[in-house]
Amino acid sequence: MDGRAGASLRKLEFQVADKAVAGVLVELHNRSLSGAGLCVVGTLAYMAWLNELGARAVAARTQDIDLAARQRLRLAAPQSFFDAVQTSRLDFVRVPGLSRAAPSTSLKMPGRDGLRVDLLTHGLKAGAAVPVPALLWHAQAVPHYDHLLDRPRPAAVLAGGHCIPVLLPQPQRLLWHKLYSSASRRGFPEKADKDVVQAATLAAVMVELEDEPLADSFRDVPPAMKPMLRKRLPALRRALRAHAGTFEAFEAALSAG
Repeated sequence: MDGRAGASLRKLEFQVADKAVAGVLVELHNRSLSGAGLCVVGTLAYMAWLNELGARAVAARTQDIDLAARQRLRLAAPQSFFDAVQTSRLDFVRVPGLSRAAPSTSLKMPGRDGLRVDLLTHGLKAGAAVPVPALLWHAQAVPHYDHLLDRPRPAAVLAGGHCIPVLLPQPQRLLWHKLYSSASRRGFPEKADKDVVQAATLAAVMVELEDEPLADSFRDVPPAMKPMLRKRLPALRRALRAHAGTFEAFEAALSAG
């Protein structure tokens, strides 16, 4: 595809990320990092699943590329994550860690709204820097990412003029972790609201288009996540005012799981 094709897809209400996103994802694909187990997560994964499931929703935008990896990737030899991102020929710099001693887990282009690339992984202490030796880099720990990253699926991200093969978390696992993230955020209400909307939208697609009971996937959610998820019922009620059946599916799942 070229840039005109990307614009045409947006007019047809596909979810299409920006050209800079394409530049990074194409290089990661060319280095076979997706095949090795590197997953696209966050808003880009949400956008990709809407496309994959044939769902029309308000166009999403993000200035973050959230990537996630288990600490072991299927690579014959280590590859530099930093070099892979830099190969995009975009002007990325390391984002300093939370302390002088903490290694970077992110790269960012200049400017307040510059594109940011974050590497994430499972860890019990949120925000801790966890080494990923296969990528010669560190990832930011996120609780319960082991559940999110279990058995990812091949899919594609539309970005700029490209259709890029990627690995995505299963949509059911993504919606539950989005909802968990909305309950876990401190001091970022707008991001928490966005996570609720994305979780609710994915759930509506699964329930109303795919005819899939939420209770089935909720049973597999780690027990430690479930109390936080139940606290989000009032927010889900607001987000799903026009989708009473999906909210009832949430109520049934959260009360029975």
